[in-house]
Amino acid sequence: MFKKLFKNQHGFTLIEMLIVLMIISVLIILIVPNLGEKSEHVNEKGCEALVELVQAQVDAYYIENGSYPSSLTELVSNGFIEENQQTCTNGTALILSADGSEVSIPTPSE
Repeated sequence: MFKKLFKNQHGFTLIEMLIVLMIISVLIILIVPNLGEKSEHVNEKGCEALVELVQAQVDAYYIENGSYPSSLTELVSNGFIEENQQTCTNGTALILSADGSEVSIPTPSE
């Protein structure tokens, strides 16, 4: 019975396999450059999200202690943020304003 089912089936030919590999290669060539362009945009959005997260923790610190922190390391030492949350993934360090109430990232002119 199994011989009847599989009798007329053939495997892929070498030409068919090469055509499939060529199509996959063309798709990869078209997709990979676009991914590289998007990574900078993703890093920017990630940094903006980190600023908002740390700002929320500054506000939580204020609510709990009645004053703003003097530095980001004070937030780390009190458990509000982790050590790695002082810097964006692209290496940009977060800045706390002089009065400690606002978190930002440096602008290119700074």
